[in-house]
Amino acid sequence: MKHCAGHIRYLIAIKELSDTSETVRCVNISHHLGVSRPSVSKMLRCLANSGLVRDDFCNSVRLTEEGVKEVGQLFAVFSEVYTFFHKFLRLPPEEAHEQAVTFVTEFPMETCTRLKRLVSKSVGKKSAPKES
Repeated sequence: MKHCAGHIRYLIAIKELSDTSETVRCVNISHHLGVSRPSVSKMLRCLANSGLVRDDFCNSVRLTEEGVKEVGQLFAVFSEVYTFFHKFLRLPPEEAHEQAVTFVTEFPMETCTRLKRLVSKSVGKKSAPKES
């Protein structure tokens, strides 16, 4: 998965919006990201050309099969990075979210994956019952 920061930011937004609403529209993405609707249309065209969203995104934005796969992989990493900022660094949810998005868009995916593994191991150790 090799995507630019913009692709990642938009894929995260589409995933988050689709988790809370049945239909994701350009205007929803625009509000969620704080960008103009023409900017959303331009990026969705780019994502459609990359095969990640369906071409008919004017009425509703839907991920392709490949897009669902990419978002699943991205969110597996994003969730653990968010956990790191929220649980380990104790940032408030909104700030942890913002920092996690910045992290996964600015750092190489290998670094993000390594942090994911570290957080997963640490959380696993914390939740494991202590032996007497």
